[in-house]
Amino acid sequence: MENFPFHDGSIYDLLDTRHTDTRPDVNHSLQMHSSLVRRLSQERELEGHQGCVNAISWNSKGSLLITGSDDTHINVWSYSSRKLLHSIETGHSANIFCTKFVPETSDEHVVSGAGDAEVRLFNLSRFSGRGLDDNAITPSALYQCHTRRVKKLAVEVGNPHVVWSASEDGTLRQHDFRQGSSCPPAGSSHQECRNILLDLRCGAKRSLADPPKQTLSLKSCDISSTRPHLLLVGGSDAFARLYDRRMLPPLTSCQKRMSPPPCVNYFCPMHLSEHGRSSLHLTHVTFSPNGEEVLLSYSGEHVYLMDVNHAGGRAMRYTVGDASKIMSFTPTLNGLELQPPIHDFLQTSIRVRGEVATGLGKRRMLVEIARNSLEEGKHPYYGIEACNEVLEGHLSGIGPMLRHECLCIRAALLLKRKWKNDAQMAIRDCYNAWRIDSSSFRAHLHMSEALEQLCKYKEALDFVIAAQCLDPSNSVMAEKVENIKKHIAAETEKNNKANDGGARSEPRTGRVLSLSDIIYRSEANSDASQDGPRSEREDSDYDEEVEVDFHTSVPGDEGRDVEANFLHGSLNVRIHRRGDSARETVDTNGSSGSPSSSSQNDRIPYQPETVIDMKQRYVGHCNVGTDIKQASFLGQRGDYIASGSDDGRWFIWEKQTGRLIKMLLGDEAVVNCVQCHPFDCVVATSGIDSTVKIWTPSASVPTIVSGGAAGPDTADVLEAMESNQRKLFRNREHSLSYELLERFHMHEFSEGSLRPFECAQS
Repeated sequence: MENFPFHDGSIYDLLDTRHTDTRPDVNHSLQMHSSLVRRLSQERELEGHQGCVNAISWNSKGSLLITGSDDTHINVWSYSSRKLLHSIETGHSANIFCTKFVPETSDEHVVSGAGDAEVRLFNLSRFSGRGLDDNAITPSALYQCHTRRVKKLAVEVGNPHVVWSASEDGTLRQHDFRQGSSCPPAGSSHQECRNILLDLRCGAKRSLADPPKQTLSLKSCDISSTRPHLLLVGGSDAFARLYDRRMLPPLTSCQKRMSPPPCVNYFCPMHLSEHGRSSLHLTHVTFSPNGEEVLLSYSGEHVYLMDVNHAGGRAMRYTVGDASKIMSFTPTLNGLELQPPIHDFLQTSIRVRGEVATGLGKRRMLVEIARNSLEEGKHPYYGIEACNEVLEGHLSGIGPMLRHECLCIRAALLLKRKWKNDAQMAIRDCYNAWRIDSSSFRAHLHMSEALEQLCKYKEALDFVIAAQCLDPSNSVMAEKVENIKKHIAAETEKNNKANDGGARSEPRTGRVLSLSDIIYRSEANSDASQDGPRSEREDSDYDEEVEVDFHTSVPGDEGRDVEANFLHGSLNVRIHRRGDSARETVDTNGSSGSPSSSSQNDRIPYQPETVIDMKQRYVGHCNVGTDIKQASFLGQRGDYIASGSDDGRWFIWEKQTGRLIKMLLGDEAVVNCVQCHPFDCVVATSGIDSTVKIWTPSASVPTIVSGGAAGPDTADVLEAMESNQRKLFRNREHSLSYELLERFHMHEFSEGSLRPFECAQS
């Protein structure tokens, strides 16, 4: 697949025809052309920080680059000379996580947010006449109203007066420089900052079916550059939320918790919406350059693309229970449209007849590549990419029979590859193949195999029996039926033993909470400490006893595949409640932390929202080590997607097909930030290293790996991605959240050996 041509053709042809091309964005196609992207190589390494670089951002003209670091400095760099212009000693007392140029201020005003929960504004004109070493200036504005780390800032194009800050305290605040340049610290008796635009302190959902109850620790936010009234936020659950600022209630203070305001859209891949895992959360959300799409990056997961608008019928929507309906081939889903209707396939088939033979020949060639990958025992990756090109690529219409064939082949390849959530993707393909041909033997067979991989043995049995009925002469089917029945019997026996053991065991004085309960209760207690008087917390009706067991192992001491840069260990936490042991429901909000309308809401049955589903997935990288990992659109057209990774690399995919275009080594440990220049084919990256890397299309030969012809070969690309998949499987299923570990250190173990994590992997 590496040698298969890209959709944008030859750059020489584009240069020859751009003078006669009437498209208004023809020059935008040149910025991130595939031939330039595949030549990207490190041009310069900017040195000037003394710690991890957690934030990078270009100004609107692309003439300046601003960076923020653990060293609490903001650096401003010249794009043309690649030289350091200013280094601001900000006065922050913790890591800087975000920094921006304020629009329409001649790039003289910059703003920063940090782990000390503060937002600071600086005027660069105060550096006039100073030397580079004289870098301490007083902030023009200082906002101290957040109670936890500020993770992301947002600005509006053309607005020099307002900046928005998203914090892990569950609030998104609007700071208007015209209304005041400071606010008292959080917790002050006279604090009455009415600047909360979004109060999501009771906004997090464990799953789509559950009502929002817990604090949504905000990790990221973005404002659309084309429709600035649209605001996107993501945080400590699986759902990104889109708000229309014109429809939000007036700004409020932190003295009174409010119920979460209704949002325009929820975004979440369907297979993640009912996970119920407290460790699953977003690390970055962003709009596409044209504002029509959003990109979501998950911790312990992949990067996903969604459509913003569902009115035109392009976006795929679902609600509670639709995932299980797909697994049962239910004909009608609640608003779900994973593929165009059958009559659309027939119309497509008519168009195919009128196509030139070369287009159809390319599709058949790609299907043959995928089939050979499946039958000849080759690595499934390139077969899957070939199917993606046929099903989702830029080639015009595809007939229903070829589509069905390609869907079944891709499902089989996904099940063979077994990367994270590949089985879920195979289920989608089987469902779409079944919609084309409801008597498809392969659709039923691969569906049973996918469900078996997900340990849904009873559902798998139904499908394998259906497949057996469709092909009674197939001798393999009887064996599959018996194997699944054995799994069901073993699972039943295991459950019976567990139930018997639970009935015989002596009950403890208090209930042992699950890991999920611990994390959510910990968040709730912390929230109560912010909002309620100390006396109320001390007079609580119940107590908790904490047992902590922390073991670590140095990488390589287990005699198996252990990657560098990861500290393996386990933290076993048991919390026993003394007092009301019969109480099974944890009061997560407390009297002072409950929303004002909670009593009213308790009487109204919760109606789960409709959610916009994914339309593309980008795989190969690893995001488990830090919670500031970015995923970005590259170029003014946003035709390519980029993301950092925990293996020190960063990845570039073609947006439409998910095809990997480039993999580059950008850090000794972790790449967190990837930001494209506004107009040029230039990308800036940063991570755990104290330097910023500048990438330009300077390699002599286009290739999938960095370093040109002398770089790593294709086999290294597959090995790197396989290694990242192993990390995803190993590190997130049972991990504790960063916030929980941090609070344990601060409150229970301040004198012990457990250290809080900063920019290193958590």
